[in-house]
Amino acid sequence: MIHYLLSENLKFKRTFSRKLIVAVPLFFLLFSFFTQQNLQTEDHYFMEMVFNWWPLLFMTIGSALLSTLSNNKDRKAGGYRSLSSHGISIAKLWLSKIIVVSYYLLLSSLLLIAVMYLSGLLFPLGAAPLSEITTAAIVVWLTSLGMIPLYLFLAEQFGAVVSILAGLFGMIVSVLAADQPSWIYVPWSWALRLMCPIVGVRPNGVALSAQDALRDSSVILTGIVVSLVFFLVTLTLTSCWFSRREVR
Repeated sequence: MIHYLLSENLKFKRTFSRKLIVAVPLFFLLFSFFTQQNLQTEDHYFMEMVFNWWPLLFMTIGSALLSTLSNNKDRKAGGYRSLSSHGISIAKLWLSKIIVVSYYLLLSSLLLIAVMYLSGLLFPLGAAPLSEITTAAIVVWLTSLGMIPLYLFLAEQFGAVVSILAGLFGMIVSVLAADQPSWIYVPWSWALRLMCPIVGVRPNGVALSAQDALRDSSVILTGIVVSLVFFLVTLTLTSCWFSRREVR
């Protein structure tokens, strides 16, 4: 399996995908910083802004884009059908694509943690505890994993446009559903909903009051468990689909 992962990772070398995982955290930090200065908000609102935009944009459209770019590398190289004749496991190939995309999203999340913490120390941004920043970033990553197999499936079955449109759709739906009782049934809303008790911000970017019901921390464990189950389901279903599709 390690050979599949190394091969898949090599496909990202000198590509836009690697630039994306570095550029996006920096963009969100700069955007949130200048927005905070223009709005003259309180210092602590900097973290709230970052972790409102991060799951709303990058973990919806960004993960869709990374998944699409990963799939397009193989489609441009002639597709997957010829690989099975060379003794390559199609199921392992699909799994390696999901793992590598997840890995790059994790790297981007870790970079966000580091840059946010250092920025809070060096500039008057309202430095948040490292543990709080780390918790928020990792929870967003965990609750977004299940969409990677889905985006890869859409990119392979219907093309890049459909996969990206699914990310755009998810961005819109996540805001509408995250503060509703039905949030648990909408995968795109999980990360935004869990940011409510973790960083104290509504899905629409407004800071929560101390007594707001959305601060209920009991949803954190529920959201993580449901998202990981969803990831296993989408991983299994798309792997089975991909293997059977390529054998025919």
